[in-house]
Amino acid sequence: MDPEASQTARESLDLTFHMSNILETGLDRHTVSVLIGLCDLGLNPEALAAVVTELQREPCSPFPMPETPSSAS
Repeated sequence: MDPEASQTARESLDLTFHMSNILETGLDRHTVSVLIGLCDLGLNPEALAAVVTELQREPCSPFPMPETPSSAS
């Protein structure tokens, strides 16, 4: 990537991240960058937004849930 294109991409990411903060999306800079990249690859932005919204709703656990033994033997 030439220096001018690199600078333009960086400025676009800065602007998009700033808009994300104004809209209080809760997305970090890296996530915004990944989402932009996915859109550039042709993924539907509305579908990505729906996935992000759904993932933000789900409680996340730092550890996997242990399996409980089945009571039916």
